[in-house]
Order: sequence, then structure tokens, then C-alpha cells
Amino acid sequence: MFATRIHVQRRNTLKKRMQSGILLFLGNEESPMNYPANTYSFRQDSSFLYYWGLDHPSLASVIDLDARKEIIFGNDPTVDEIVWTGPQPTIKEKSEKVGVSTTLPLSKLEEILRVAVQNGRKIHFLRQYRPENILKLERLLGIHPRAVNEYASKEFIRGVVEQRSIKSKEEVDQIELAIDLTRRMQITAMKMAKPGMYEREVVGAMEEIAVSMGGALSFPIIFSIHGETLHNHYYGNKMRSGNIAVNDSGAESPLHYAGDITRTFPVSGKFTQKQKEVYQIVLQAQKKAIEMVSPGVKFKDVHLTACRMLAAGLKELGLMKGNVEEAVQAGAHAMFFQCGLGHMMGLDVHDMEDLGEEFVGYDDQTKRSDQFGLCYLRLAKALQPGFVVTVEPGIYFIPELIHAWKAEKKFAQFINYDALSKYERFGGIRIEDDVLVLQKGNRILGKRIPKTIAEVEAMSS
Repeated sequence: MFATRIHVQRRNTLKKRMQSGILLFLGNEESPMNYPANTYSFRQDSSFLYYWGLDHPSLASVIDLDARKEIIFGNDPTVDEIVWTGPQPTIKEKSEKVGVSTTLPLSKLEEILRVAVQNGRKIHFLRQYRPENILKLERLLGIHPRAVNEYASKEFIRGVVEQRSIKSKEEVDQIELAIDLTRRMQITAMKMAKPGMYEREVVGAMEEIAVSMGGALSFPIIFSIHGETLHNHYYGNKMRSGNIAVNDSGAESPLHYAGDITRTFPVSGKFTQKQKEVYQIVLQAQKKAIEMVSPGVKFKDVHLTACRMLAAGLKELGLMKGNVEEAVQAGAHAMFFQCGLGHMMGLDVHDMEDLGEEFVGYDDQTKRSDQFGLCYLRLAKALQPGFVVTVEPGIYFIPELIHAWKAEKKFAQFINYDALSKYERFGGIRIEDDVLVLQKGNRILGKRIPKTIAEVEAMSS
């Protein structure tokens, strides 16, 4: 955990933002894989970690804004439990490390909340994503499970998003630690992958790096010669000469901050001419997009600029035609770039996505589009100093999408379907870096990871 003062300051800032009532935080439970005693690796809720710092299951906490009290609820281990887990600090000892002096058994939480509800007090809680916590709220507050997230406090969510969006120096340091681990994973993959190997061999080596260095994965690795599948978690393909591999992977620091980097490289060590042409289009779009990342700039505008650059490059290749501006405005470029340019990143690789993208990536001045492609943009609002965002343009040739749009003659004025037929087996290319918004401009986080064609070929040869 961070220093005591940091968690105290975070809670004090939140208390100034909120008005009255009780702020309820539910920590996560251990989750069984196939029977109760065989659990997945525990991962604490990120908002609980941010404010309370305790990385243990079966905890809850409240901030009583009116009584000016902070309470952490949890149970000390029994002797029977210690047999399996070894000796553990008490809840009081753990809580004192994050500046909280009042602790109570978990059984007292229901009683305190029941009295508060009877007295007509407002109980603020965040949106929930774990079924067990949804059921807890049914028991604690009497809300039907299907309606729990409808009753989540928008004021509370906005307060948390406002605070967690701005990364402190300590947080940036943790993100860069995660990116350093991710860099090792990326370089290992470039050096290791060879024709005749299976994707899973490379994935295993990358995951070993994250775990052996005291971290974990920030999300399941995406490593595939079928990069046209945006979130491809299948690792059973044998890599062959002429394939390009998309490696979208990230480590998580010991304090659970995320890295998220994508590189695309040739399995045989050399790009073909066709691959170089497409790769260079993506690289130039990413370079321009990163240059635009600055305070006050809407990320939606950065996204659309990248889209125009991708479309212009594809037009030079003969895959698109007509007016580039009109093509992007109509959404024709989404044949090749179906997703958003990036997202917020921090304690979550898609930071605070559990709280709702309408709060994290959008605001009253920026509304989500319903256009295919643009509707998947996770972050669109104006950037602020302290934001950490990913910038990850790509070009993807999805045969099913090509066939569907061609049959409809969709955007025939902008897409050269005859030329496109030669790229159906191409795959995809994505290039991604993590960027910190500064008071002026930005900084790409972490040490440089090979990215130009020459650098990538030199590393993967």
C-alpha cells in the first residue's frame, strides 16, 4: 500500500466533494474456480484499494459524512483459518496502517446501515460488477439484485471518477513500473517468436515475466497471428513465416496499477512490402495522435484525426477512395478501424470502467455517438493534466465484415472492394503506448519499446 498520509488525503478529498449521508465501500471476496476452497487469484476492488489500501478479501468500509467517522469492517482470522493461511495481522493493525482507528466485525455493518435507513439517511454506493456484492446490497439495503446498479449514487460515482482520473506522482511511478514489466514481456515476445512455434509458448514466457517480477497480468494477454480479432485470447495457432503477430499485453504492478502496450511484429523477422505499407500508416497515425494529446483537447478529436490519417493512407494504397473527410464523417473507415483510439488507464487497465463509461469517458459536453466504430470509443471528453490514456490506432482486415459490407455495397463510394479482396488474409496491425497528459503536452510513459519498422525487425530477427 501507499504511505498512510496518501490514503488519508484521498478520503479527505472525497469527503469535501460529497455533502451528506454514508459512503459505503464493499471490498471483493475470493471467487471459487470450481469449488469453494479452490479460488482464483484474489483481486481487490480498485476503488476500495484507492481509498482504503487494504488488499485482503471480506472487507467493507463506510465514511459517515455527518458523524465524521470512518469505519473498516472485517473479521480477524480464527485459529482454524490460521492453520491454512498462517498468522495474519488483525483488522485493527491493518486499518491503522491506512489511518483508520475504528474497526468493527462484519456483522455490525448490516446493523449500522439498517439504523441509518430507518432514520432516512442516504446510503451512497458505487456500481457493482461482482454478483456476490450485488447480493450483499440486496441483504444490506433491501434492493432487488436486478435494480442494484440503478440505485448507485451518481454523485458518489462522479466524485470517485473526478479524483481517480488525476494520477499522482506515486501512481505514475507505479504505472511506469508496470510498463517496465510490460516492456520486458514485449521484447521477449519479439525475440522468442519464430516460425514453427505455437502462440501459447510465447504467451507462457510473457506471463512468467509478470509473475516472477512480483506483478501479475493487468488483463489476459492478446497474442495472435490473427490480429484482425481485436480481443483474441486463443493461443493455439502455429506461427509461420510471413505471419505478423499482434501482441497486446500488460503487466500489473505489485500495487495493482496497469500497463497496456501493443506491438505488431513479423514472426520471421522481416515484414513483407505489403505489411510495411500498412504498418507505416498505423505508425504515422499513432505519432500524430500522441502529438495532439494535451490539456483541453477532446480525445474524440484525437480519435477522428487518427481516423483521417488511416483513411488517407489506405486511399494511397488504393483500398479507399473519394473524399477522406467525407469518408470518415460517414464512418466508412470503420471497415478497417472498428474500435476507439484508446481509454483511461490506472488501477484498472480500462480505468474505472466498472463505474460507467458515461462518467469516465464522457460528460455533459461530449455525448457518445451511435455510429459503428465511433460508438466504441471509451474516452471522448476533454483531456486534463494527470490523465493517463492509451493511444492505439490499428488497421484490421476482417473477412466477415468485408463480405457483409460488400454484399450490401455499403460505402461503395469510399471503399475499393476489388482491391480489398487481396487483403482478406492479411490479419491486423495495432500499435499502442501509454501517455501521461502534462500541464503542457504529454509524456509517453516507460522506456522506449521498439516501434519503427527498423527497430522491430532488428529486435525480432
